[in-house]
Amino acid sequence: MNSPAVSAPDPDGLLAEQLLRLTRRLHRIQKRHLEPVGITPAQSRLLRLVAHYGDAPPRMADLAARLEVVPRAVTSLVDGLEAAGRVRRAPDPANRRVVRIELTDEGRATLRELRSARRAAAEDILAPLTADQREVLGDLLTALAGPAPEGGC
Repeated sequence: MNSPAVSAPDPDGLLAEQLLRLTRRLHRIQKRHLEPVGITPAQSRLLRLVAHYGDAPPRMADLAARLEVVPRAVTSLVDGLEAAGRVRRAPDPANRRVVRIELTDEGRATLRELRSARRAAAEDILAPLTADQREVLGDLLTALAGPAPEGGC
């Protein structure tokens, strides 16, 4: 009878598992900090993305492409944000068939709250790290994920 082979540790597999655990933890912490604002992480991302467009409000298709989701998912997110008064649908002045998504004053106020919530969530997750470790982590994450998009969306 052969005994089961003892496999050598898999450092890459361990790193992948640690990244997955960290991602889940980040999501839980972010969700906890967003609850008082009354917004989901997905709605938060969409709201920040709409703000990124500035004076040229995006079309639903633009948002779906940037978020890498199906248009129906964006419709659901916009529905929720519109019901809360944070965005509004507006006709495109050049093409009445196109709908643009605009921030409302309530949406801009929510963005200010989101910035505070995101800072608090980041502090929760990064608390164990020194300033030097945070800098190294930032460099490593940039190497893995690429630089942050302009405007911090």
